[in-house]
Amino acid sequence: MARIAVIGAGMGAMAAAARLAVAGHRPVVFERASTYGGAVGLLEREGFAFDTGPGLLPLPAVYRDLFVKTGKEPLEDLVGLTQIEPAVRHVFADGTTADLPNARRAGVAEALDAVVGSGAGARWSAFMDRAREAWDRSRRPLLEEPLWPNWRVLADREPYPALTRKRLLRKDRTATTLAGIGGLELGGDARLVALVEQYALAYGLDPRTAPASAAVLPYMEQTFGTWAVSGGLRALADAVYARCLQRRVEFRFDADVTRIVEKDGRAAGVELGDGAVEEADFVVAGVAPSVLDGLLAGRSVRGEVPAQSESALSSRLTVHLALRGARPEGTAHRTVVHGADRDAELAWLFDGGPRPDRPTVAVLRTGDPSQVPDAGHEAVTVIVTVPAHARVGGADVEAVLAATQRAVPDLRERILWHEIRAPQDIAETTGAAGGVVPAPALAAARGRLLHPANATALPGLFAVGGWSHPGGGLPHAGMSGALVAGLIVEGPQFRGSQ
Repeated sequence: MARIAVIGAGMGAMAAAARLAVAGHRPVVFERASTYGGAVGLLEREGFAFDTGPGLLPLPAVYRDLFVKTGKEPLEDLVGLTQIEPAVRHVFADGTTADLPNARRAGVAEALDAVVGSGAGARWSAFMDRAREAWDRSRRPLLEEPLWPNWRVLADREPYPALTRKRLLRKDRTATTLAGIGGLELGGDARLVALVEQYALAYGLDPRTAPASAAVLPYMEQTFGTWAVSGGLRALADAVYARCLQRRVEFRFDADVTRIVEKDGRAAGVELGDGAVEEADFVVAGVAPSVLDGLLAGRSVRGEVPAQSESALSSRLTVHLALRGARPEGTAHRTVVHGADRDAELAWLFDGGPRPDRPTVAVLRTGDPSQVPDAGHEAVTVIVTVPAHARVGGADVEAVLAATQRAVPDLRERILWHEIRAPQDIAETTGAAGGVVPAPALAAARGRLLHPANATALPGLFAVGGWSHPGGGLPHAGMSGALVAGLIVEGPQFRGSQ
């Protein structure tokens, strides 16, 4: 039975701790904050409650597996899960609106035909068929297995089977990026381009450079569905924390780890801010790369993977709105309001250009009675991808509200108050420079969208959470916990879930 020091109480770290405890080990979680959950936080004020991180759960099977493997109570006995319908309402720049059903491919095609025009649904369905091939080819190495030692195979091989467009007297063309798919395979219609590119933007990726393998992002959503958690995503964090306590995982909050202790060439414990040293047989770090390097006196142990750089990714601006008046009947749970100027928005996010007048926003209107003081009020959360290190001012919030009004026409007269969560708030919570948010690992792109392996170059030290393989997002964080637990319990021969 090994003593394991876990740095951070994020979702991936807690998933690893619960699994390790069931395997007979003694995890001790050291969290510098006063609570658990990492980015999955909660804002409560005057009877309103808002998720401060993600608001919806994709791929709930990851957490179903966690609860099955760590106890007899299944996930659905502990939290309420509902497939939202529609999965998303899209409000395009030209004012047209499309409601896409949840996990019904035929229904998505019908909706796109009705809005974009005959043939749009067939083009999208053919794209999803190719995306399924990319998913089948990359699912295990990018989600369910430890990062391959020969990871360059993933870096150099594009799993997406792009169409070849024949052109007279000129070189044939194939889509190598997500933007290329929109132009070459979806017919270039501005609405279909906005639809496919939104999946990259939601994760802070530039669709102009995101590889075609990013097609797995819309495939996952439209195949496995989008789920709401009763009480918000914080309820899921509560359930994972409770499962850890049931398995006798020890938590120490307000415990700032300042150094990873090394002995005889391996990780041997942690040193806390008060100078106390906690010995351990293994150390599991659920922190951002720059934080991990600081715990090792600036020495990187993340290996050769080019990996997602904190300096190359985007952040999020979240605006929480407390509204007077009930949520109208027929309101979509999630509405994506697309920006008015695609080129201007991409230049702002990735090229250092000025902020557009109306950026793309995701508007979450849950209708969950536990998140409002009474039926005469509504809680609305608006999420915007913004450049890392962005300093948010009143003009930025006004631009967000202007975009949100396209989903909530009576917004201005209903606002009681609002609170914002800016990149600097994310940086304070997670330690990631500039408040950047990691994206899921993707194949191709010369490895720049992979993440470092869970096993580090320092024996006994493992990395967990969104900044390690398989990357950012709630399902990926949960899977990183499974991979780390497997590597510690079974050793280097562990090859992932079967």
